[in-house]
Amino acid sequence: MKASPKLLEMIEQLIALPSISSTQPEIDTSNLPVINLIANWLNDLGFQTEVITNLNDKNKASLVATLGTGDDGLVLAGHTDTVNFDQAGWHSDPFLATQKNEKLYGLGTADMKSFLAIAIEASKEFLNKELKQPITIIATADEESTMQGAKTLVETYSSNNQKLGKYCIIGEPTDLTPIHQHKGVMMEAIKIHGQTGHSSNPELGNNALEGMRLVLNELETFKQDLAKHVNNDFIVPVPTLNLGHIHGGDNPNRICGECELHIDMRPLPGMNIDMLRDELHERIMTATDALGLNVAFESLFDGTPAFQTQESSPIVQLTQRLSNKKPTSVAFGTEGPYFNAMGIETVIFGPGSIDQAHQQNEFLPLSAINPTIDILKNVIQEVCIK
Repeated sequence: MKASPKLLEMIEQLIALPSISSTQPEIDTSNLPVINLIANWLNDLGFQTEVITNLNDKNKASLVATLGTGDDGLVLAGHTDTVNFDQAGWHSDPFLATQKNEKLYGLGTADMKSFLAIAIEASKEFLNKELKQPITIIATADEESTMQGAKTLVETYSSNNQKLGKYCIIGEPTDLTPIHQHKGVMMEAIKIHGQTGHSSNPELGNNALEGMRLVLNELETFKQDLAKHVNNDFIVPVPTLNLGHIHGGDNPNRICGECELHIDMRPLPGMNIDMLRDELHERIMTATDALGLNVAFESLFDGTPAFQTQESSPIVQLTQRLSNKKPTSVAFGTEGPYFNAMGIETVIFGPGSIDQAHQQNEFLPLSAINPTIDILKNVIQEVCIK
């Protein structure tokens, strides 16, 4: 068995490898170098590793690495990708882990490459111990863009009736506060096609803006109906529907031939994204039917489901006890719902602050590292040893 690099060396090597995920192809980067690096470390430590290639992209993959055997073990999960960056705003190299003022700067230090190294470090203590249940480390792809890495895991393991574990900790930056629920998100384009003509005679065309006026009215009604669903655990306790972008027409004296609106919806736990999308389409088609316009829809982002693990779940209770922090809810999305979909009770719990995510000069406080290692060791002891 070979020794893996020391913790800070692992973080430095992970930060040094670009793994940007983006819906823009010219920015998107393969994460395979990161996956292969982590796989090599874990192979050397005695883990059994499997690389799962994304179903829609052979240049992206996730890693499943397991120590021990059984169905009721602990999963420690994190994503390998980062968002893009603006070099001009950084005071150091984003791909160089730089220590300054008791902080570790670099792209992915908080969100969330460091957690993968920390999970490996915490697991080292158990390499020569008898495990009653396995430790599984999962590193995913494309969390920052399409969630395709997690979606591929769901398809791969659910279709084979394979169980990856009983409990999961996803190490997103939460300041070591257990997160047991968050809202979902979906984005939709509504496109109305009419007929252009001279503005002096409305009969010469069919105004797409008139149709969009009815759409906006219907969306306001839909928003009010959505607000009947309430979860007071959230700062904004109701589902939201945001009108984010609109464009239509090209000149005041022409009947508008096309108009397009982009919206964002954020449902509460328990609300199904596909059903909401179907209801959205039905409402808009009904509202605009009388005008004889052509209405089309485009999914800008298929969506991430809302996430909820019951506060009474053992993994939520365990992280609450070890952190001495009450479980709470957040607005940002994670891979949590996909791990739950695989039958794994999941909590979002990791070092660093979400305030650092997607920011210039992203950093992880060095003081957050050892407490995270200690808590993960205790969780492994409880789930995999006792």
